[in-house]
Amino acid sequence: MPSQKLSISLSPTLTRFIEHYKIAKGYKSRSEVISVALNLLQEKELFEAYREADSEVDEEWDVTIGDGLSDETW
Repeated sequence: MPSQKLSISLSPTLTRFIEHYKIAKGYKSRSEVISVALNLLQEKELFEAYREADSEVDEEWDVTIGDGLSDETW
């Protein structure tokens, strides 16, 4: 997938962290470190969305699926 260049401003603390992480983990660039971090954030958001959706499941449905009927009945 083609890349897009962005310009961001970060605190010196975050910049040092990114540089240290890049060296420690063997990444080629700061952009690669930031990309990994954003992918993790994206995964976290997706996990949260699934967890929220799971909490909205109707508890009455368990009674319905446990009533002895199977898919073959229909």
